Amino acid sequence: MSHSEKKTGLIFFPAFDWAISPTHPEREERLLYTQDQVFEEGLLDLDNIVEFKPGLATIQDINRIHICVPEARNVITQSHLISAGGAITAAEKVMQKKVDNAFALVRPPGHHAMRIVHGARGFCNINIEAIMIEYIRHAYGHRKIAIVDTDCHHGDGTQDIFWNDPDTLFISIHQDGRTLYPGTGFPNEFGGPNALGYTINVPLPPNTSDEGFLYTLDNLILPILDDFKPDLIINSAGQDNHYSDPITNMSFSAQGYALLNDRLSPDIAVLEGGYSIETALPYINVGIILAMAGIDYSHVTEPDYNPESIRQTPRTGQQIEQTVSYIYDLWRHRESRRADMIKGAESLRRDKSIFYDTDGISEHQQETVRVCDECGGLVTISSEASTGNRIFAVMVPGQSCPACRKKGEEIFETMHKGSYHYVYFQDRDRDIYLTK
Repeated sequence: MSHSEKKTGLIFFPAFDWAISPTHPEREERLLYTQDQVFEEGLLDLDNIVEFKPGLATIQDINRIHICVPEARNVITQSHLISAGGAITAAEKVMQKKVDNAFALVRPPGHHAMRIVHGARGFCNINIEAIMIEYIRHAYGHRKIAIVDTDCHHGDGTQDIFWNDPDTLFISIHQDGRTLYPGTGFPNEFGGPNALGYTINVPLPPNTSDEGFLYTLDNLILPILDDFKPDLIINSAGQDNHYSDPITNMSFSAQGYALLNDRLSPDIAVLEGGYSIETALPYINVGIILAMAGIDYSHVTEPDYNPESIRQTPRTGQQIEQTVSYIYDLWRHRESRRADMIKGAESLRRDKSIFYDTDGISEHQQETVRVCDECGGLVTISSEASTGNRIFAVMVPGQSCPACRKKGEEIFETMHKGSYHYVYFQDRDRDIYLTK
């Protein structure tokens, strides 16, 4: 192995038995073509690329991060446990130093699944990266973790889960929400009162090409990562920014994806979206795998690749430069913005309306977070869905301070179900999940 080469773990799980419908873009072929390409290119014959079989996530792993209504088994299939288990396997191989980095090429995807789960949204039932991150903390001790979500759709579920967590930096780079599902992910979505600045959203204009993505990486994402100093970098590796993707409007190429991964150097990558099954995914994945393994990827190109036809306009470039400059300024002034936001408040509330487009469920939520200088703050959520289910959840954060824990325990103990169907208590540090 040369000095620049790294040992890279691959975990494949195409989920043969899980499909929304036979012709749905999120189907098993998304990975089968990639597997074929990986074999064809002989990547698994290389000494520094090793394949591992996915493990199985447990219900406890899900309950560490989600409140599934009424319980986890109602919203998942076996495939979801293996998909999350594949992400956990990738993490374990990295944490145990069996490999330098790992790429979980698994489905179903997860980044639209939020803390509360009444059903499926954006093809996602549970958030496999979030489950993996809390597994790492549970099994290997607390870590500062950065997630860089490069899926074309805003990672609104991952944002929601880590909104109040100052030790998890979530950066999402995506097509502008005014032009694409889920219609969120703007710079003013900046994190909760105890984690302001640790949610970073970079909406890019349609038709952004390699140039714009890499400009954003070099001038915004990498400098913020340098400031944050994470112990681990996770790439939520959606591949639907590709110029041939059927459901998005971006102009990224396989070379661009490989370059981005080379510079970002994630410890773990987890596949998210990407629906150009034959003309993009095999090439993007091979490029990412080679970049992660420190092997020359300059020959990886799509059969129809023509850089001139996908070049972004100068105006698009100017827009991106302005957005990047504005967001970097927000990041640098996050402390003073937090002071303005809390202004002596004991707690802050946000109301959310959530639509589960895959299952046609509407939900209204009230989230209250205790303002705290010691930890992410105690969170309580009251949620009502169009299924008829009304629930109340008490969530003690990871690395919780004694005051937030005590308050949370008191609320749960004295809480009568009343008009709620279910009342939940979740304590990440102590790995406790109770329901009544």
